[in-house]
Amino acid sequence: MQKIIPHLWFDKEAREAAALYTSVFPDSEAIHTTLLRNTPSGDCDLVSFRLWHQEFMAISAGPLFPMNPSVSFIVNYDPLLFRSSAHPEQTARESLDRAWEKLMEGGKALMPLDTYPFSKHYGWLQDRYGVSWQLMLTDPSGEPRPPIVPSLMFTGAKVGKAEEALQFYTSVFRHAKQGNIHRYPAGMPPDKEGTVMYADCKLEDKWFALMDSAHEHGFDFNESISFMITCADQEEVDYYWEKLSAVPEAEQCGWIKDKFGLSWQITSAEMETLMREGTQEQIDRITQAFLPMKKLDIAQIKAAAGKG
Repeated sequence: MQKIIPHLWFDKEAREAAALYTSVFPDSEAIHTTLLRNTPSGDCDLVSFRLWHQEFMAISAGPLFPMNPSVSFIVNYDPLLFRSSAHPEQTARESLDRAWEKLMEGGKALMPLDTYPFSKHYGWLQDRYGVSWQLMLTDPSGEPRPPIVPSLMFTGAKVGKAEEALQFYTSVFRHAKQGNIHRYPAGMPPDKEGTVMYADCKLEDKWFALMDSAHEHGFDFNESISFMITCADQEEVDYYWEKLSAVPEAEQCGWIKDKFGLSWQITSAEMETLMREGTQEQIDRITQAFLPMKKLDIAQIKAAAGKG
């Protein structure tokens, strides 16, 4: 199981969105759908799927948290990923264009598909469900990155915090490293010289990108996109909870917010396996066990599943 898993919160469209995304990106597939019954949002579909070999989860749990571009997903169309074709760069570009066309149905362009200083072929869009994607033809001579990289945009009161966040996250995660960092030069108002134009880091098995943007965006991080940390045991749950949780009123069912407002779910790999492989009766008991919790108690969850 992947250590860090992006989690998307939809109103009712988790199954539909997962079907679209797995049709758009290469090497993608549905994994499993779990029904969570009798939650505060009613009965909820919890959908697991892979996009370009990377695991995602999505839930249909009501219109509580509208999507916005503070978290987006960079999709790297690196010609090296298409090297089995006769013309890798052309194939990568054509694959990008097909994805753009599908994701734009009912969506909107935030940056039109065009040539930019950082990419010969790039566009940023928000799809019909509100999820934001940055599709990029990648220079194959650069240091390789995975096909899909979550990107965090620090805006509003958090402008200038991207570098602090980079240092914080790489200090918290036990297996982490900093990648690239590029700063805004002078003469690019409203962005301040020296703040982060683009940086990235690897946290466990997941690369993240970070950037500051001083433009008036009118959005901020919320629970619509969170990141699940699948912990091996209670000790690891306790560790990440202590290190990351900074907003006590946001603590619920394993969910927390860090000091930058980004949402995480500190969960158990064992619980996730039980939720995928258990009977509906076991899933119901586990659901009712964890709903009142703040930090997850793995022993209580196992007992509810009859595994204690």
